Amino acid sequence: MLGRRSKKRVVVLRDPVYTNSPLDELDVLVQAQGVSEALISLGYDVKILPFPLKIVPFRRAIEKLNPVCIFNLVETVEGDGRIIHIAPALFDHMGVPYTGAKTEAIFITSHKVLSKKWMAFSDVPTPEWVMHDQMSQGTIPFPAHFIIKPLWEDASVGIDKESVVMANSLEELRSLLEMRAQKINKVCFAERYIDGREFNLSLLAHKDGVDPLPPAEIRFGFPQGMFKIVDYKAKWDVNSFEYKKTNRSFNFDKSDNALLEKLRDISRSCWKVFDLTGYARVDFRVDKDGNPWVLEVNANPCINPDSGFVAATKKVGLSYAQAIERIVDDALARS
Repeated sequence: MLGRRSKKRVVVLRDPVYTNSPLDELDVLVQAQGVSEALISLGYDVKILPFPLKIVPFRRAIEKLNPVCIFNLVETVEGDGRIIHIAPALFDHMGVPYTGAKTEAIFITSHKVLSKKWMAFSDVPTPEWVMHDQMSQGTIPFPAHFIIKPLWEDASVGIDKESVVMANSLEELRSLLEMRAQKINKVCFAERYIDGREFNLSLLAHKDGVDPLPPAEIRFGFPQGMFKIVDYKAKWDVNSFEYKKTNRSFNFDKSDNALLEKLRDISRSCWKVFDLTGYARVDFRVDKDGNPWVLEVNANPCINPDSGFVAATKKVGLSYAQAIERIVDDALARS
């Protein structure tokens, strides 16, 4: 346990990245800079640090800085999403307050199949899935389209136009799953592809619970026959067709009101099911019959100034600094 903390010092903790790191990892530099500038405007003394695997010298650095809290932006450690829960676990051990999701929520939501199991146990609708050695409960329809995703990665890492496959049987799907895993060199799972609309809904904690922020829809300008997915190009390659044809919108017809309220209700359920704190985002697909399906729950989503989360906070009149302040206030209140 640390001693008396500096009343106005915050450590902004980010991934360790390098000049040859991919775009999705380099984005944390933008987040760290944006958060730091917001904190400085709020009167905090800020120190940005990378989170290393060498825990002992890092712990000594934190003890010396003795911050009022750590703003946790760690999304990968040495390029691996499987161990990001080490950071909040260390903060718990040290007794240092930190922003965003707690250790357990970080671990569960980072493991995509474990997260889906958690949802299934809690009656949160999520598409059926298959791994090489297991599958979801219930009947998986064949033939059907599936999207093959890395088990641990966020930010659409490992997803491209070849990720959606047609399978006529469980045996064929497992074979396709194994081939894809070998090609991208990552542990993968297959999820039933939901043909329909895509939404995300951000959540921001307040002292009495959580505020669901305005839902956003990803509007696809894809030609017929092209699967509507937000793949790596759509997220990160600003010059790509996929990026230019996946546009975020907060504008809806009145006919969508009932659906949007259902998305808010499911998002609140996810907040409770995963015991989320600080801020989060829930990603949905809505099928042709209007049924929502949760693709994943993002604890500590991207909060760079151009992110979807920040766009949603602006829709409710919060400046970037005010949103960051809400997140820090939640961390301090929990401590």
